[in-house]
Amino acid sequence: MIALLVIDMQNAYFEAPELAARQEQLVASCNRLLAGFAASGHKALLVGTEHERDKSTWTLNMLDDDQGFIFRGSGQAEAVPGLATDGLPQLIKTRDSAFMGTNLLSRLRNWGADEIVLAGVSTHNCIAQTGADAFAHNIRVTYARDAMASEDSQDAVDMLRILSTSYRQPVQSSDEILARLSR
Repeated sequence: MIALLVIDMQNAYFEAPELAARQEQLVASCNRLLAGFAASGHKALLVGTEHERDKSTWTLNMLDDDQGFIFRGSGQAEAVPGLATDGLPQLIKTRDSAFMGTNLLSRLRNWGADEIVLAGVSTHNCIAQTGADAFAHNIRVTYARDAMASEDSQDAVDMLRILSTSYRQPVQSSDEILARLSR
């Protein structure tokens, strides 16, 4: 079983001009993957970030700057317009990795998933950290090249090079990923 994780496709992240410029294309690519996974009987999970206003979930940099981000129930926390979220199970996280402090591993085990495909934002942060933690749990990872983006393209290239080389986590197009699902 291969599971698709669509990470942080939320309004807050697309406030960055680099991601805003790619929003329409990313939504279309994520939706294409979501449809393909559903059609082939594979699982998908919408992963989002939300924080509490009382600072109890804030990261060190948020605490240092006394500046919160993506508060539960805010417009920033909502999925970007057009993303096909109907009927999708959801997972809320407060750290870059979707494994940190969540029940993601249990969900993947319950589904019988031994591989995850990662899509969404940001390649160099939340996607990379989730991929590295998946490796630690002996879960294979594939990165969906055309269904992810970063506000720092050089950091994204560097992270994917490291993860692909050191952890043997390939970067593939949506076409390549969808072709594997029908085998």
